[in-house]
Amino acid sequence: MITNSLRRTRDIWVWPLFLVLLLVLLQAFGDAGREWLRFDRAAIAGGQWWRLASGSFVHLGWYHLLLNSLGLLVLVLLCPQRLPAWVWLRRLLLLSTGMGLFLYALVPWLQHYVGMSGVIHGLFLLGLVPQLRQRDLIAAACLLYLLGKLAYEIIAGAPVSDEAALGGHVITESHLYGTITALLYGLMFGSFTGREKGTAPETSITQTENKQT
Repeated sequence: MITNSLRRTRDIWVWPLFLVLLLVLLQAFGDAGREWLRFDRAAIAGGQWWRLASGSFVHLGWYHLLLNSLGLLVLVLLCPQRLPAWVWLRRLLLLSTGMGLFLYALVPWLQHYVGMSGVIHGLFLLGLVPQLRQRDLIAAACLLYLLGKLAYEIIAGAPVSDEAALGGHVITESHLYGTITALLYGLMFGSFTGREKGTAPETSITQTENKQT
């Protein structure tokens, strides 16, 4: 739980940090790497289906990457759950692919897309709802903020200042569809009720740590 956050251990940081390093490595390839991996509607229609997922792992630039890396940092702080590597991998691949499919099917005007923010929105949903079930008030407030942010973006779109800083158009649809994909994922794998294989409720983690001290 967020309210037990001081008891979190180092191992919850391993795979998020590995993900950040991967994103940095891909960004280091510059324009060539971005063009090869980005969501590209014409290329996807031509059979390059990997772009449905890979577009989430490249960014417009270093500032865009920094913002999403900070998002992952906040994710770990607010959702301190130990997840094995294969659960992280499954979540990343299914959320990025599902979001890409939604964008391809429901946003026909979108030709190109890059960025991890849609997936991060989905990861927040997967991390906050189980804590809400444990009556964590901070998690409840964070979840309300997440839903309010999505509603605001649907109505008003992204702030112009954000787009100016990023140097590109913010695809708010990715945030919505990343969250919807996470909802479907959570219902399918039991993430919201603690039944997802490889995961454990935060209360059991805390109890384990108490036994070791």
